[in-house]
Amino acid sequence: MAEQVMTQAPGNVWKVLVKEGDSVAAGDTLFILEVMKTEVPHDAEATGTVSKLHIAEEDAVDVGQLAVEIE
Repeated sequence: MAEQVMTQAPGNVWKVLVKEGDSVAAGDTLFILEVMKTEVPHDAEATGTVSKLHIAEEDAVDVGQLAVEIE
């Protein structure tokens, strides 16, 4: 079953550190949001392969938005 990584706060996508097809380990940082001038990293909770990115750098996002899927 795919892991879905959701945004934890509203903000802007500052940096996407992975691309589709990348292998990731639990704890790897996938992307960083800028929230009120603070960097908020979002990490993988499981090991797998990034199957789909739903965000891009400079996107504005809301809390609970689907950002990354990992198979």
